[in-house]
Order: sequence, then C-alpha cells, then structure tokens
Amino acid sequence: MTPIAATVIFAIIVVWVLLHLKTSRPDAKLITGLHSYRRVMSYIMIGRNESIVYFDSHADASALVEYIEKAQSRFDVDISHCLVGAALIGLNENPSMNRFSTGRRLWQRNSPCVSFSMKRKQLDTEAKLATVKLESIPAETFEGLCGRINAAIGTERSGKKTYADKEFDLLEVLPRPIMRGAVQALKTLDYFNILPAGFMANDPLFTSMFIANLGSLGMGAGFHHLYEWGNCPLFMMVGQLEDRPVAQDGEIVVRKTLHIRWSYDERIDDGLNARFGIDSVVRALEHPFEYFGCLAGDGSDVRPLDHVEESQSPGSA
Repeated sequence: MTPIAATVIFAIIVVWVLLHLKTSRPDAKLITGLHSYRRVMSYIMIGRNESIVYFDSHADASALVEYIEKAQSRFDVDISHCLVGAALIGLNENPSMNRFSTGRRLWQRNSPCVSFSMKRKQLDTEAKLATVKLESIPAETFEGLCGRINAAIGTERSGKKTYADKEFDLLEVLPRPIMRGAVQALKTLDYFNILPAGFMANDPLFTSMFIANLGSLGMGAGFHHLYEWGNCPLFMMVGQLEDRPVAQDGEIVVRKTLHIRWSYDERIDDGLNARFGIDSVVRALEHPFEYFGCLAGDGSDVRPLDHVEESQSPGSA
C-alpha cells in the first residue's frame, strides 16, 4: 500500500469516527441516561413505520363550536386554527412527546412546532397541496397564533413560489438515479447530524407533529403512515364534525364530536405518556374558553399556549 493510499484510508477512518461521535444538532439536544430498553429500540425498529402505533380518540366539540362562533367576531378562526393551538398546548404540557429518533439516537426538540397541510385553492381537486410549519413562540396567545396561521396561509395561496416550491422544482428536473442519490445523501447528512439548520427549518416534515384536517374536505378521519423523511414522530388526522351518541349520566345523548386518529412513533416514549399527550390535546379542544380564551376585552381570559400547570401535565416528567 502506498503512503498516499494509507493516508486517505486513515483520513476516512478518522472522519467516520468523528461523525459517529458527533452528538449535537441545530434542532435538538441528545437525550442521555435512557433505559437500555429504549436505547436498543432504535436498533430493533429501524424506521418510523416499523415503530408505529395507532391511537383513536374523540373530542366533544360542543363548546368548541360555541367558542368559534363567538371568537369569529374578534378574529379569523376555525377548527383548523384550534387544532394547531391544541397541538401546541399538548406538546408544551408533555415535553416527552416533543422528541424524535434519528441516527439510532433519541433527541429532545428545542421547541415545539406543528405542520399542517391544505389545498392551495379551497375545494379544488386539481389544486396543489401546500404545507405550513409553525414553531411555538414563548407566551404567544391563541389570537396571536391565529394571526400567524392566517398570514402563512395567505402566503401559500398568493401564488408566490415558496421555499418548498423551489425545492420541488429542482428535484423534478433531476433524472431518477440522481434524485434517488440526492435524497439518500440528505438522509445521510441528517443521520450524522450535519444537515444544515436552514434546510430543516424550512422543511415541514422536520416537525413535532403533522396535522391533516380532513374535516375541511368533508371527510372522516383515517390512520396515516409516518414519513421516513424528516423527523416527525406524530401524525394527527381529524375528521369532519359528526353527531355521535355518548353516555351521559346514564342516558344516551347526541354530541357534536371530532374524531381524531393518531400515528405515533413508539421509540420516543411509552404508551402511558402518549396517552397523557393525547389527553392534553383533547382537553384543550373540549375546554376552548379556558385554554384559548382571548374573548374578554380586558384580557382577563388570556392564557399563553405554552402555559403549563403541573396538575395537568403528568406526562412531562
């Protein structure tokens, strides 16, 4: 072996070792001190869809419908806004749900963020699908969140090319072998925690939770797969408002209900804490006047979306 070849091989080995030793990334912090069972899960269940668990839940939407009717006289809001707000509340109350598994390691995301999809043109089957990603802002109110959502939707529906549009336009012109190689290269960079922060910040699948409100299309809820791209460990699909019989005080009554179905990466935490996270989201949807507020003129009912009460966050430990 020539000296040059030996030097090259040594350099490759050094780089390989350094990459595997890298334990920092721009969007999260490495979780240490895990139980050996949870550490080994990422080696047994390599992909998200090998680790997927499905949950079914229902939220009594009676108070939510009333809240939206009253809130619309003050600011632009609908069920989709409430779903995003409730998701952020659930993530803030249950930090263990704001994790993800990448590179056979478990990470705690720096800040909760939620992505959601929509049609570029409402009720147009030919219209392109657009996605919006919003990060939690400290002490933000629900009204403030609704303003940010509306601004983001306005941008997506303005016809202007977004970062994602430019990214997709570039991929579309690449031959299939090159595109496949490019995607694999980006996944490798993510595996070794060297994917640029700007790339992750603009990609809606590098997110805490993805929401698909099928109710806006007049559809029921379905179970969604988890994408192997990005690092999203939670998918929330919501169906249209439906009249559902429920038992109340020994009698059957009909309630306006939202059917919510969840897809969950089991590697991030156990089923008990997953239940706590789902309960937080459902609780916010069922008690919107308490959790969303913003209807009193004096601001007395305003509660930041990142406000956490210990008695209501058993999954945060």
